[in-house]
Amino acid sequence: MTIQDSHWQAAVAPASTADGNGRAGSGGISRSAPLRVDAQRNLEHVLRAAREVFGELGYGAPMEDVARRARVGVGTVYRRFPSKDVLVRRIAEEETSRLTEQARAALGQEEEPWSALSRFLRTSVASGAGRLLPPQVLRVGVEPEEPTAVVRDEARVPQQRVGSQQPDLRVVGPRAVPAEEQDDAGAADLLEVVGQLVDRARAAGELRGDVTVADVLLVIATAAPSLPDAAQQAAASARLLDILLEGLRPRSA
Repeated sequence: MTIQDSHWQAAVAPASTADGNGRAGSGGISRSAPLRVDAQRNLEHVLRAAREVFGELGYGAPMEDVARRARVGVGTVYRRFPSKDVLVRRIAEEETSRLTEQARAALGQEEEPWSALSRFLRTSVASGAGRLLPPQVLRVGVEPEEPTAVVRDEARVPQQRVGSQQPDLRVVGPRAVPAEEQDDAGAADLLEVVGQLVDRARAAGELRGDVTVADVLLVIATAAPSLPDAAQQAAASARLLDILLEGLRPRSA
């Protein structure tokens, strides 16, 4: 699985507003007019192709690959998405929303904490979500001694101490960024709901005490390999997830 940050700060093309007579005016954002049937079909093809291409090659894949997979001209892709960043943002936001709904469903429909967590992981891996996790969600790395302040406290994820000599690993939540870049609400929602699944399972003694939200997201990403054969991919994902789930359990469980 390859996730590339590219230039994540998307420069959304300015839109225009409509005046009282329905004419477009400059300086604001207009409501999107309904698409023609053929335009809607092309949009669906582009979005489907983008999910497949980015899932296989990462967010660094060129727009030409998306257009080729969608069987449309690259100009058609750019008419709907003025830059690659805008398309990447659209796919990542949809995937984050899907993962959040899967986590909420598991949280609300499974009484047993471990059943809820494992259901979320199995559903997410089966959907291939790990190959499309957005960079601002799956950003696990070495934190400085005094990390930048996080905008929302609820987006914080417990640190994982690997050892006294090791740096902390954490999922980095939304940071203080300019207003035009503050689109991390969906990511914060996902981190919050997954955090509830982790807290419940840990409190019930069914999850290792050192497991964090970062680890859960890494499981989703790691257990979603991209293989050319669909049957092999499904079998590999299921096998790998079984191994990873076993690793999340306390040794005494």
